[in-house]
Amino acid sequence: MNAPLVRAENVSKKFLHEGREVEILSGIDLEIAQGEMLSIVGASGAGKSTLLHLLGTLDLPTSGRIVYEGQDITHYPSAKLADFRNRSLGFVFQFHHLLPEFNACENVMMPGLIRGAKRATLQTRAESLLREVGLGHRLTHRPGELSGGEQQRVALARALVMEPKLVLADEPTGNLDSKTSEAMHALFFELNRTRGVTFLIVTHSKELAGLMPRVVHMRDGRVELDERRDVAPAPVEAAPDAADPGLAAPASDLDPSRPHG
Repeated sequence: MNAPLVRAENVSKKFLHEGREVEILSGIDLEIAQGEMLSIVGASGAGKSTLLHLLGTLDLPTSGRIVYEGQDITHYPSAKLADFRNRSLGFVFQFHHLLPEFNACENVMMPGLIRGAKRATLQTRAESLLREVGLGHRLTHRPGELSGGEQQRVALARALVMEPKLVLADEPTGNLDSKTSEAMHALFFELNRTRGVTFLIVTHSKELAGLMPRVVHMRDGRVELDERRDVAPAPVEAAPDAADPGLAAPASDLDPSRPHG
């Protein structure tokens, strides 16, 4: 049996608040396989976002280990951890966090620019991704010229530009209306199907959780139930600007550390 893509082993997280130790997560054990679609649900304060931040290496556990593809990354130096995060993980949050002075294409390119990838190659990939999420007609629009749903699609394209194996999304449709949310949900499933991307989504949306083949229920900082079930695939409407597969640049062109040719 292959090793899981990511594994949390007996992970706990504590904070000091007004001189008192507060335990946010306690003894979390969780394995996520490559290509899975799972959601984490629970009441506010259950520890959902904290767990996502730990799995995304945005924070470190107080105790326990985070293991990616068999490698314990818990004690990586900060620079090595940041490099790992940029190469291997994508993020989508409730607020898009797009840079207002840059257009949609430039925002999608940003993770690659930070890595020093070739700009021309990166632009080709960013334009391809934006077409894939239905925004081929918005390449040069700035965030302020886009709707909320369009902004989130740009954020999703940005999360995919470095071809991560895992995308972590924290309430990605929390600020969207129901119709736009449904379109985003369908897009997650389509990208999982076509690209094999693993999605871990923290959500309060019963509609999205109901579509997921795996739902992890959290309560008081613990996993209360890890539910796996057979569900029909989410219906997918073709994006109006579907990407031409020929436009997708090879990953080696985006990562200066990978061999070329």
